[in-house]
Amino acid sequence: MTLTVTPTQTILHALNPNSAHPLAWQGPLESLCYHAEEIHAALLETQRPVYVLLHQGQVVATHEGEVVPARFSQDGLPALAPLPALPIEQLGDPAFRTCYGLKYALYGGAMANGIASESMVVALGQAGMMGSFGAAGCSPARVEAAIQRIQSELPEGPYAFNLIHSPNEPSLEGRVVELYLKHGVTVVEASAFLALTPTIVQYRAAGLSLDPDGKIRIKNRVIVKLSRKEVAVHFLQPAPVEMLSQLVAEGRITAEQSALAQRIPVADDITVEADSGGHTDNRPLVCLVPTMLALRDEIQARQQYEQPVRVGAAGGISTPSAALAALMMGAAYVATGSVNQACVEAGTCEYVKNQLAKASMADVMMAPSADMFEMGVKVQLLKTGTLFPMRAQKLYELYTKYNSIEEIPVEERTRLEQQILKRPPEQIWQDTVKFFLERDPQQIERAKDNPKRIMALIFRWYLGLSSRWAVAGEKGREMDYQIWCGPAMGTFNDWTRGTYLETPSNRRVADVALHLLSGAAYLYRIQQLKLQGMQLVSELEQYHPQRPLV
Repeated sequence: MTLTVTPTQTILHALNPNSAHPLAWQGPLESLCYHAEEIHAALLETQRPVYVLLHQGQVVATHEGEVVPARFSQDGLPALAPLPALPIEQLGDPAFRTCYGLKYALYGGAMANGIASESMVVALGQAGMMGSFGAAGCSPARVEAAIQRIQSELPEGPYAFNLIHSPNEPSLEGRVVELYLKHGVTVVEASAFLALTPTIVQYRAAGLSLDPDGKIRIKNRVIVKLSRKEVAVHFLQPAPVEMLSQLVAEGRITAEQSALAQRIPVADDITVEADSGGHTDNRPLVCLVPTMLALRDEIQARQQYEQPVRVGAAGGISTPSAALAALMMGAAYVATGSVNQACVEAGTCEYVKNQLAKASMADVMMAPSADMFEMGVKVQLLKTGTLFPMRAQKLYELYTKYNSIEEIPVEERTRLEQQILKRPPEQIWQDTVKFFLERDPQQIERAKDNPKRIMALIFRWYLGLSSRWAVAGEKGREMDYQIWCGPAMGTFNDWTRGTYLETPSNRRVADVALHLLSGAAYLYRIQQLKLQGMQLVSELEQYHPQRPLV
């Protein structure tokens, strides 16, 4: 492995030291690194400055000494590329880290059914990052148990809890918000929202007050994950007066909180979600981040908030290159998702983790979602090791073609019962009634005298349980596992191939996150060298995880 410079630059710095703003290095010669491995190791120590120099016609590097203008040094070595220290703690927006009490500008996004588990949230929190518990799909009792455990293990934080928009179960959304308010959960990651709902506005406004200096104190923070401008507009602006007034009338917030909510945006942070696992619009990150930053700046110019809404990036953040690209586009922070699901702490079974560890970038596809099935909304899933995506698509085709289970032709219905549902639809309906009478009775009320609605709920039984089977490792249902996954998983596998992180049992969520950030800082240094005219061998342009960082 070698590090070279172009002939032009060698001549420029070695033979003509008085040309445009030359620099010289002064320091102990015994500190110089001559061999490629030593230079590589020096560049990896991003928390320390490093100086790339020319000594006797050879490129060398050192952490020691100092760089000064050449005119002040008679015997200093030509400094080809002085690189300042870049601790990974400095990546991203310091306001984001300060707001949530973080060491690093990274958080682990929520994955439903507790896949983003208590263990994952705690591991990230203890390492100076933040995790969002995957509350979507969990019963209120399960969410409450998670709150109690996480708060006991991270009494000072940081942690977040997911609040997923539930258009088919608005009362459930409300019950989850009541839990968050009851237990003092002060950070919510809102996802899958199509517009504002009274519940998310209530959560935001209920934490507002004035401090002794007359400034607004925001107790309840909102990070919203989205990919559409028309949705972002709602969260970048104050909550609608009509909605706030209704909440006051219902006694869910005070008049003072309503007035304060009209002076701040609904969200503190927008996580721009590009092509990802689960709910996704498959948008490219390089288009989405600049668009949202421009929208944020436009609204900020009008509203003049004391603290502008920050914009972070998610979707595809599975390699140091991706993390660096997002930060260079202006993202205040990065959020990880698919890669966390393959980690030890993920609340899913070993079969799923092993399948994810084998995935390539092309091993994903879109299929109907369980929570927004009737609306035709889709999620991105792993298509290898399971037949779920194809079977889910078949259910949606039947739903759009027929008005009831009874309308489905006998032969088609037999295949449905034997190959997919594996139970008579009548039995499934009985279980569905029992389930919703405990969880959300309005679902059953709306299905009365509506056979198409009944068919939808029967199909949603399969769609909903398929993800739970994957979490629990339900034997005999492997081909029905619903495994949320984006193309980032395949890219992560490519990056870690041949390293200790290739093995699923070695993948720990905080360690993976630290390698993403460490690699981003290292690759930034490599780009700095290139911008200063350096020519590097390809091996030096890569960052590979060599050992655990936690």
